[in-house]
This record gives sequence, C-alpha cells and structure tokens, in this order.
Amino acid sequence: MNIPVRRGREVTAGRGTTLRCKGWRQEAILRLLENNLENAEDPDNLVIYMSIARAARDWNAFDRIVATLTSMRDDQTFVVQSGKPIGVFPGQATTPLVIMANGNIVGEWSREENRRRLDDMGLTIMPGMTAGAWQYIGSQGILQGTYETFMSVGRAHFGGTLAGRLLLTAGCGGMSGAQPLAGKLAGASTLVVEIDQARIDRRIASGYCDETTDNLDDAINKWIAARDARQPLALALRANAADVLPALLERGIIPDVVTDQTFPDPLKGYVPAELSLEETRALRKSDPDRLIEAARRSVARHVQAMLDFQARGAVVFEYGNGLRAEAKAAGVEDAFKIRSFVDLYIRPLFCQGIGPFRWIAVSGNPADIHAIDDMILRTFSSNHPIVPWIEKARDHVKFTGLPARIGWLGYGERSRLALMVNDAVRAGTISGPIAFTRDHLDSGSAALPHRETENMRDGSDAIADWPLLNALLNCASGADLVAIHGLGGRGVSAGVTVVADGSESAAERLRRVLDGDTGIGVLRHADAGYDLAVEQAERTGLAHTVAPGL
Repeated sequence: MNIPVRRGREVTAGRGTTLRCKGWRQEAILRLLENNLENAEDPDNLVIYMSIARAARDWNAFDRIVATLTSMRDDQTFVVQSGKPIGVFPGQATTPLVIMANGNIVGEWSREENRRRLDDMGLTIMPGMTAGAWQYIGSQGILQGTYETFMSVGRAHFGGTLAGRLLLTAGCGGMSGAQPLAGKLAGASTLVVEIDQARIDRRIASGYCDETTDNLDDAINKWIAARDARQPLALALRANAADVLPALLERGIIPDVVTDQTFPDPLKGYVPAELSLEETRALRKSDPDRLIEAARRSVARHVQAMLDFQARGAVVFEYGNGLRAEAKAAGVEDAFKIRSFVDLYIRPLFCQGIGPFRWIAVSGNPADIHAIDDMILRTFSSNHPIVPWIEKARDHVKFTGLPARIGWLGYGERSRLALMVNDAVRAGTISGPIAFTRDHLDSGSAALPHRETENMRDGSDAIADWPLLNALLNCASGADLVAIHGLGGRGVSAGVTVVADGSESAAERLRRVLDGDTGIGVLRHADAGYDLAVEQAERTGLAHTVAPGL
C-alpha cells in the first residue's frame, strides 16, 4: 500500500503521569503504540521493522486509533482490523480494552502475490508479530532470545561457551540488530553483514554494535584477532551477505557458528548482490519482476554458502526469518538441511512455558525498570537464568523509547513478578504503571511450521488452533489487549498485553492472564508428546484440570 507519507511528523511515546485517556489501561496502550513509532525502522511509512511490518493501516487510521483510545471507557472494547479502527462496543471492566486481528487472509488467498495485492488495495497489513500489536520495544525485544540461543549453541557444541569462537550472521535491522550484541554477550567474536549503513549506524548508536567497516579484509582481520584473544566483539561489515559468505568459503575461513536474520522477501526485503541499495529501492516500483528474479539468485547463493559451511563443520541454523523457504523456491533443493533454531535449541524452554516476557515503564522513568531489576535479583535464585541475564542487561542494554526490559520467564514466574510489581506500583515505590507483554514467539502463541512449530513430535507443525485458543483464553482472562496475526500464509500468532496499575483488579487480571498464557503453552507441548512438558504439567497441576482418559 502506498501510504501518504507525513515527513517530519515525529511520534514519541508519552511520558510522565499526566493522562490523556480516561484511565491508565488506555493510556498504557496508547503509549505502547507511540513507542512502536518511536522505535520504528521507517516511521514516515508506519513501518516498524522487517521493511514491511506496520503498526497501522495508514496515518488516517493511526489518528483515529489515537482519538478512540483517548475517549473510550474501561467498560468498552475497541475493535481493530489490520491496523484500522472499526468500532467500540459495550464490554465489562474485566474484558479486553482492545481486540485486534491483523493480516489474516484465507487459505490459498494468503499467497504472497495476493497478499501484496490486498495490501496495495488498503485492505490488510503485514503485522509482523509485535508491530501490528503495538508491543515492539526495539531490538531489545529479541535480544535475550538471541542470546539464549547462542548460549545454547555454546553449551551444545563448544564445551559451554562461545568464547574464542567465530560467529557469522547477516541482517542488522530492527529485529536482526539484536544479533551483534547477543553474540558479544555470549562471548563470541561476532561479524554481522548488513548492506544498509543507516541500520548499522543506528545499532552502533544504541550500543548493539561496537564498530563498522566496509572493507572485507579489515573485517576479517578484526574478527579473527578478537577470536584469538578470546575477546567478545560485535562488528558490522557493510556488504552483501550473498557476496561475503562465498568469499569467506573461497578463502577457507570457516566460522564456528553461522546463522542469518536478513528479511528474505525478494520484493520488499532482500537486496540482490548485483544491485545497490538505491537501485533495489527504485526497482521495487519500476520493475518488481526483475528485482524478484535478482533477489532469488542472491538468496540461493547465500543459502548454498550456508550449506557449504555446514558441510565443512560449522554449526549452521536458520533464525526464523524464512530464508530456507525462499532459497528452496529459488532452486536450492537442500535448503531445509539447515535446521531451525527453535527445533534445535529453544523448544525445551517452551515445554516449560518459558519464553520472551517483557515489561515497559509506561511513565518513561528508567528508575522503574531498575527497581524491577533489583526485585528480580532479590527474588529469584542465583542459579536461575534470569539473574545473570539481568546483570548483563543492566550493564550493556541501552533503553530505546520507553524504558523496557526483556526477561525469559515461565509458568508461574511471570505472574509472580507481575504481582510484586503491581504491589510496588500501589505502594509508590515504582512511579507509574508497568505494561507486561511478550513476543508472539512464545510457548503456546504461534503456529509457524518453519519456525516455532517446526518438526513437532506429533506432526502438529501446521495446526493453527493453538494460537487462536491462546488469544481466546487471554480474552476470557481479562487481558487489556489481545491480537491475532496472520503472517503471510507462513503462520498464525497471538499477542497479549496486560497493565499493572496498582489496583486489585489489575492483580486479578495479571494472575489469570499470565498463568493462562503460559499454561496453555505447557499443555500444547504436553499434548504433542514432549516428556518435559508432561512433567511440567504434572508438577504444576495443569495436567489435572480436565478429566483423565478412559
């Protein structure tokens, strides 16, 4: 869709304790929407990340959403369809304030060429996961997930650490920009290849990358020197991955770990090696067919190089961006010999309901996040994975937009923390409300056969009931915002936000929502036959909530 651009219109999230809405629940949702734009990759076009994921249909829709949030009451529910406001209906004080369905297209009509046509007609958006649901917090949003993945790689393959190891990846945008810092925090000498210097500069400014170069020899020398010194490094090379990976192979340089987070869409995302960034942008309008053909040639080279690295001993995995599927469409028949990071490293966490939980200081006061850091360090055992993560995050993760923190917690742990935070808001030791949300990449909230649900034990990779049930359960539990997203025919996901404003009603919502949201994830994996999930369900009592089988 060609959005009338409003250049020079800067959207930043509200701060302080002055309300524009009729209550903090509405105000928190409004500020999270604004925070999406404050952290956006292309705010003029309402694009939050991934070169395509939008927060609203167009600027007119954005303004109407804002006006509706400022006027609605606690006992009403606001309906949003693919980034467009539809209506406000009577609800109750315990029902969601906002329900949304974004990017959902029926069956064969969801094929990419048709999805683009419907988008161009102004009928839908590509919502990504957290963009369309107003839950994006900048690159930090997937930082711990990327870090935990890299740490798992170290434990599985390199004696417990990536220190003294070479990690190679590509993509340094809004989501992929977490990679260089995550690799560095995991101890690796990390090289990220990115064609867009503006993206690299933004990651350097936010502390996610140490330095940049556009010279391959310079990059190789620094990358290898850091490895030899066992010195963690986050280095960006401005170049095209489809050129760099084959060049490294030709030189006999085999990284220890290879992954990728480029956006592989051949029209909207991937920049072909044979074209400049500017030429690519021009061809998107003037000759999209030529661009798609060129992009697919480069994607094929890129993935073939990853396969060659794998054949020569590197640990290689896809980080959920759909690169393998695009490569297979481009003729790389063995693309899926590269496995998914979820299948390899993350699913045991999902079996326990553990996933990417996040909290945002709606007041804009960084001290509120630091107070929650202290609360976590006091409350959780020193051997809990959240503790070393919080210690690292305090030292290395800068806030972008509203102060926020990501922390992987599981069933019972999320509600435990949220209830303590709600008490602190009531007592005034935290200065304002805290919004709790998560990535859609979570235990029970996504069905993506090439990512979250790839290679499920019972073959249920493509069963989309689970994210729909997750969303319905979160509505029944009283979440403040619930979203169901269609992801261009590749999957379905669900998002949730609930606000801790210090009230008793908030405490009830937090307990119900956060336990239900994680609990259904445990049961989804138990139903698929994972022993770890079955054990977790037995231990927590979740297994005994329905009648036993005969």
